[in-house]
Amino acid sequence: RDYGQHFTINRMLSFESVKQRLAREAPFSFLEFNYMILQAYDFLELNRRYDAKLQLGGSDQWGNMISGCELGRRVDGAQLYALTAPLITTSDGKKMGKTAGGAVWLNADKLSEYDYWQFWRNTSDEDVIRFMKLFTELPLEEIETMEGWKGADINKAKIVLADEATTLLHGRDCLKAIHDTIDSMFKGGKSAAASTEGLNRIFVSDEEASGGVKFIDLFVKLELANSKKEARRLIQGGGAKLGEEKITDENAVLNKDSFGDANEVTLRAGKKRAGVVELQ
Repeated sequence: RDYGQHFTINRMLSFESVKQRLAREAPFSFLEFNYMILQAYDFLELNRRYDAKLQLGGSDQWGNMISGCELGRRVDGAQLYALTAPLITTSDGKKMGKTAGGAVWLNADKLSEYDYWQFWRNTSDEDVIRFMKLFTELPLEEIETMEGWKGADINKAKIVLADEATTLLHGRDCLKAIHDTIDSMFKGGKSAAASTEGLNRIFVSDEEASGGVKFIDLFVKLELANSKKEARRLIQGGGAKLGEEKITDENAVLNKDSFGDANEVTLRAGKKRAGVVELQ
């Protein structure tokens, strides 16, 4: 009642982001439509509480951000500003963001250095050079020498991208553990037990192991699956492993016998993702 009066349906429908949503066949809910009002009010409150005057965002947020500027002017007489940047998209036109395949966290406690490295390593062939220019501090001359690389050399360029992007965020010291993990798990290295440092790690107590913990729960806790349903599909599809052994029973449990003489085991999801369960 206090703030909705400052918005008109006509004005909200005029923004390009709304027009694009309406043009799609996918549903556009009333809640999503009114998110513009929520974000505008959020900017107003940030200005009131913290004297925030500038909002930064992707170009798809332009309508929401402008609405915040207008609301601040109408309600408080505040002069607020919005600054947008073009969305970064992959070669197939999909935007890079939290809604595209899950959030890429910068915090190591949210996303391990290993998984962050793997995110960049899995860049498509078509994007690797462009992303080097955007997300690393390598000299352009050095990047240009890699533009002509083909075949297996493209994979070398992806490793350079992953190394440099990870170094900017986490420092270069973490790269040895990441490369050791890759070598031991995917290249037949011999020091697998000593090379799990870069992987996500969770702990189970002696009591929990004695009773048995379902693998589907462990895959979710290690963020190798987003849900138990996804973990079950992983097992059914043959992509779940305990070490090198396939897990075939979706009701199977990890127990003390699973550890053998070791105090940790590695769970794998597909060819490139893995995590460690350590016995406490």
